[in-house]
Amino acid sequence: MARRYRDQSDQLLRRQGRSARERQQNADAEKTRRTRIRAGIILVALVVAVLLGFRFLRANGPRESSASRLPCFANQNVTPFGDSVLYYDGASLHCLTSSGTIRWSFPAGESASFYAGPKHVAIWSGMQMYLVDYNGNSTYNESMEGQVQFIRVGDRYCAVVVGEDTESKLIVKDLQGSQIDVEQEAFSGLMILDTGFYGDQGEYLWTLSLDVFGTAANTIMNTFQVGKMNTGEVSLGSSLTYKVLYENARLRVFTTQQCYTYDYKCVQDTNATMLVYGWKLIDHEIPERGAARMLLAPTSQTSSAQSITELRVLEGNVDKRYTLPSACVGACIWKGNIYAFSDAYLYRADMNSQRFFVSGIPVPEDTAITAFYGVTTDGRALLAAGDTVYSLRLPQ
Repeated sequence: MARRYRDQSDQLLRRQGRSARERQQNADAEKTRRTRIRAGIILVALVVAVLLGFRFLRANGPRESSASRLPCFANQNVTPFGDSVLYYDGASLHCLTSSGTIRWSFPAGESASFYAGPKHVAIWSGMQMYLVDYNGNSTYNESMEGQVQFIRVGDRYCAVVVGEDTESKLIVKDLQGSQIDVEQEAFSGLMILDTGFYGDQGEYLWTLSLDVFGTAANTIMNTFQVGKMNTGEVSLGSSLTYKVLYENARLRVFTTQQCYTYDYKCVQDTNATMLVYGWKLIDHEIPERGAARMLLAPTSQTSSAQSITELRVLEGNVDKRYTLPSACVGACIWKGNIYAFSDAYLYRADMNSQRFFVSGIPVPEDTAITAFYGVTTDGRALLAAGDTVYSLRLPQ
């Protein structure tokens, strides 16, 4: 019987030993499984982090843009026109898509000038003027009563300045050529410098004129409601006035000294005056909502051969300064981003950041960018490299 108990005891011990080994094996297996799960989670997290980082870099870091060579030359007055490009070859005005395909051509004649409005182009030479729509169709043409000095086109009207330099007449027509308004007495003895339409539907008109016969040069701004009346007049002094912008029911008037703010009746908001001496407005963007974004560069760096190393942005009460990585031939604002163009690189900065991201400009090797002509509404920058013109898609 003793032997029987010993055998049962041995069997019990063996079973207990097997149970302990099995528990240990199960514990080891569970530990291994958990380790593999943690490693898998870590691996997935790393992959996700890498993918997110790559996506961030693609969205915000340096990247190449596509460029197209355009069938025009740098001396042919290359000009953005909505999502298209205009140029004049000395006989005809041509319209291209932003990638370089011919859309239409219009026989403008010799020694012609043109102005691109929102959806129409004005062309003039001598006493002859034409209005051409976005598709290249002539909506109006006429031989005017005097030499055409210049024409400006808005959403609904065009303003034609004719006559001698200091005996000018301002004629306002709709885009089919019907005469809406004419003004001559207000400009007697004055030289009309520029004009433009403003208002929600372009129903107002501002003019800048220069009194050249006074004891000191004086620039005068007039505002009109088209077809109705003169709404205001203000003297801007002897400083050169070179740009008027319409923003949030206000006129922003840039001189070489100050940026003044007026309402549509020429009543000044003195609290909104900004000192801009030493800086020149080179581009602007007016969003559907919010304040205008106004881009300036040092006046000394904006001569015919631009070499810009600094930029300044005015937006509402915000005044920011930017230092470019190298000298640039031009800069612009598009969709809230600042873009600048050096001889070989494109620099981009978000409005909320002063850090520039760099990407190469994809033009042939040993080609240096020499000029910038503006941006189309579909985000193509027009650049020149010597005589050759390129259309560069801007990264966002």
